[in-house]
Amino acid sequence: MKKTLFICVLSIFLLIGCSEVAFNPNEEPAGSQSNYDMKLSMDNNGLFSADISIDILNVSNEKWDELKLYFIPNMFTSENSPQLTQPSEVEIESVKVENQDASYSLEKDTINIPLKTSVSPNESINFQMKYHFTLPTDGFRFEKIDSNYHLAQWYPMVPTYQKGWNKQDYTFKGESYHTTFSNFNLTFDIPKEYTLVTTSDEDSLLNENNNSFRIENVKEIFVALLKDPQVVQKKSDSVNIRVFGTGESEEFLDEVMETAVESFDYFDDIIGPYPHKQLDIILDGPGMEYPGVVTAGSLKGRSVTNEGIKNLVIHEIAHQWFYGIISNDPYTDGWLDEGIAEIATTLFLMGNEKELGYIDFSDKIKPLPSNLPLHEYLMSTPSNYIYGQSYSNLAKIFNQYGGKQTAEDFLRRYYTFYKYKEVKTDEFVRFMKFYLELKDDSLFESWLELGDTKK
Repeated sequence: MKKTLFICVLSIFLLIGCSEVAFNPNEEPAGSQSNYDMKLSMDNNGLFSADISIDILNVSNEKWDELKLYFIPNMFTSENSPQLTQPSEVEIESVKVENQDASYSLEKDTINIPLKTSVSPNESINFQMKYHFTLPTDGFRFEKIDSNYHLAQWYPMVPTYQKGWNKQDYTFKGESYHTTFSNFNLTFDIPKEYTLVTTSDEDSLLNENNNSFRIENVKEIFVALLKDPQVVQKKSDSVNIRVFGTGESEEFLDEVMETAVESFDYFDDIIGPYPHKQLDIILDGPGMEYPGVVTAGSLKGRSVTNEGIKNLVIHEIAHQWFYGIISNDPYTDGWLDEGIAEIATTLFLMGNEKELGYIDFSDKIKPLPSNLPLHEYLMSTPSNYIYGQSYSNLAKIFNQYGGKQTAEDFLRRYYTFYKYKEVKTDEFVRFMKFYLELKDDSLFESWLELGDTKK
């Protein structure tokens, strides 16, 4: 009997092992690697000053004759957002390349710097920029909310390089910026009455007025300055979870904390280990995800119920894995992190149910793929395809092949193969076909635009 049991266990182990060895994930190359050295200060009037130095390594196969960077704060000035009642102000003091003054152009959210000397593969170049800015009061992610400051995408950001700089025009619908995993050193100097909340594990509740820390292998760095926030903290194993309130009741803060800890524990157990020592939840601003931080105060500017906020928190925490660890370009493949984060959210909420619930979108929206570039959707409809259609089709597939248990195992395998890699639609479909042993693309052709899924 023991011998038979041993043989069965060994057979299962070998089958699992062989299936994993048989699949080789294809990583989308980033083309650039960046190390940021950042200094940020704020005076008592809300004027920020930034001094940014970026060492950019060319890991593509092409020479660079120009640098092209995101500079999203410029999208909220009166010139680019005349509808704002209190727009941001941006003043660039200097731009340098290799410590030499450099010519540049700034159009909307794009800084373009022609290079005097090309950067060959495996060579690096240093970019420096000093500037001053204020935050708009009715911006989006980059904004002042009452007495609090949310600094999302506040610095010049290096795009990926894939047959040219992968830099798309900014859009207020969806997410149009895409960066790869980078390292950051941040030194800050802010008024003492503010609490600093960032992507870093090292920020504390005490503002020491002049401090610095290092953050490695994250896609971006988020900074929030909160004035007199309510704070609830709780440990989940070795991870410190903090909830920051802006006037909520203590009872609701405790409810959010309970939801956050339970969903975090579920994702950490089912998907794979969370890479940081801290997770911050700010109950202010739109529902958004950043490495190590989520915000959840509204849904696209619309107020939501307390129950809705808790569901937002779950969804944004799921993004710590699907966006924060597994990367995709949200301009063309936003459905990958949004649809899968919604699958993970549903798996947590469904308890002991075996099949995922969904709404069939096939007769409710115009038939379009979920992975079109953002500019090809009507401005009001991207979420129907990126969130709704992608989730419902993934849910149908999982239900057809085993329901909740299959979905959980799939997410675990997906995480194992693709953590700290960039995934595109064709590669995701290739992996799902391998995992489910599918012979063709028929389950995907009605809702995704596909290329080669056999490589």
